[in-house]
Amino acid sequence: MINYLFKEQNWQSQLNDLITEPLELIQALDLSEEQLLNGALLASQEFKLRVPRAFVAKMQPRDPLDPLLLQVLPHHLELEDHPEFITDPLGEEAATQLPGVLHKYRSRFLLTLTGACAVHCRYCFRRHFPYQDNLPKDHDWQSIASHIHSHPEINEIILSGGDPLTLSDRKLSLWIDRIETIGQIKILRIHTRVPIVIPNRLNEHLLSRLKNSRLHIILVIHCNHPNELDDFTQATLLEVKQMGITLLNQAVLLKGVNDSVDVLSKLSYKLFDAGVLPYYLHVLDKVKGAQHFDVPDIDAQHLYTDLLAHLPGYLVPKLVREIAGEPNKTPISF
Repeated sequence: MINYLFKEQNWQSQLNDLITEPLELIQALDLSEEQLLNGALLASQEFKLRVPRAFVAKMQPRDPLDPLLLQVLPHHLELEDHPEFITDPLGEEAATQLPGVLHKYRSRFLLTLTGACAVHCRYCFRRHFPYQDNLPKDHDWQSIASHIHSHPEINEIILSGGDPLTLSDRKLSLWIDRIETIGQIKILRIHTRVPIVIPNRLNEHLLSRLKNSRLHIILVIHCNHPNELDDFTQATLLEVKQMGITLLNQAVLLKGVNDSVDVLSKLSYKLFDAGVLPYYLHVLDKVKGAQHFDVPDIDAQHLYTDLLAHLPGYLVPKLVREIAGEPNKTPISF
């Protein structure tokens, strides 16, 4: 079903129409305060709850195990220490050469333009990242351009964050304009969860700018569960695909959310209906506070084997892990 109330709102209004207090979210979904509130309040002090009402509208009321709710509601298990789960599991602070620039892979680098997200996912691997010390200012562009020119092997830039689609059309266009001036850059990849949380962000102005870019534009969305893809979200994504923009999805394998063949199969088919190809299925990055989402490698391998038997090859995402210091994503071995 299409949620017509949120369909008619502009994306800026939805981005600001948030729930940031655990009690309000619990009450909005008619859940038991006794079961959920105390742990949520404590965990929210460490990493604040942030979820647009447009995304809450996709959740099932009175279901404390709703897979979308589990991704955003703070949990007391986030406060437990585990020696393998650390604040910077991917070594990104050490990989930051310039403000906003993470150059970990040979032919491409990641440009973090903002620390803001439309939604705070509880498993976020950058939940502890010091954004304010690492965001690029306008005057940093010349240094960034010089870095690109000094590495002629770079042909792709990945916009990330935070989430780059929380930026205004004007600011995003400014950065695209700059990137287009560098001839060696052929591909612009945008990593974003916003189209899943607030589909209206894919507005006419933004899509026109992307369609008319000289760069090959790849929009990599982040969707973990088929319930995130309601009719309106699917229709919006399909319109983007029909404009000639490449759409890929990367998901995170999350215990209690999508760690089943049935859920992952439905996700792949719904993505395909929306013009999106499954790209990566990441095992959990071992970030402090997210250990309760972890699926052991042996279980992930068995799940993936079953997924191969259920889906055609073009709908099976690559099961990968990111390892600090490695020159590429690492496939999970069998």
